Amino acid sequence: MIHPSAVVHPSARLASTVSVGPYSIIGPEVEVGADTSIASHVVIQGRTRIGAGNRIHPFCSLGGPPQDMKYAGEPTSLEIGDRNTIREFCTFNCGTVQDAGVTRLGDDNWIMAYVHLAHDCRVGNRTIFANNAQLAGHVRVDDFAILGGYTEVHQFVQVGAHTLTAIGTVLLQDLPPYVTAAGNVARPHGINAEGLKRRGYSAEAIAALRGAYRTLYRAGLSLEEARSALEEQRRSAPEVGLILEFLARSRRGIVR
Repeated sequence: MIHPSAVVHPSARLASTVSVGPYSIIGPEVEVGADTSIASHVVIQGRTRIGAGNRIHPFCSLGGPPQDMKYAGEPTSLEIGDRNTIREFCTFNCGTVQDAGVTRLGDDNWIMAYVHLAHDCRVGNRTIFANNAQLAGHVRVDDFAILGGYTEVHQFVQVGAHTLTAIGTVLLQDLPPYVTAAGNVARPHGINAEGLKRRGYSAEAIAALRGAYRTLYRAGLSLEEARSALEEQRRSAPEVGLILEFLARSRRGIVR
């Protein structure tokens, strides 16, 4: 299942059901799981581990050295989970020793063309990145987040679960769970109600999250005052707890 024109290093570990298309190059420290397909003209290098059932489209570059001037050839890595779709011209870099040393993409993500995952990024499960979404180093994106085309995320920013950004959004601060954002720089625009409906959230839960959004963004409260109010709301709406957990780990301040 390896095209004769592909170059696969003898030390690379590929499951027997992996397919590799024409002119692709697989380096010596690469590991690829069962039923993953690698199209033509793909380069996979470095200490890269790819799980099962992934679909990697042409002209992707995965596992290259980080675009970090401090990088001095340390043995860092890239880890990709299962059942991801990675479209054309994506670039995912390995991590750095200044962080955990690994860049991670979870499971069941839909990654469109020209997406960049810089060093030490951590992307969860079931996210959608539209064309040209760009993550700088050390970014964290939680489950079910949707990044619109040309969304740009600053270093160390965290993007919460179930969030949604519009085309051309620039995130310089953390985006709390459930919130939609747009603009350069990003401003909040309510909660991602449609996405929550599609994922089975009840009308009551969505109404509670709308109330939490109003507390955080419309009530004129300081962030600490809003946290106290959200703690009370969590008693009857456990979904609000995800917002509080996010605020507790936020380090750059939130989009507000």
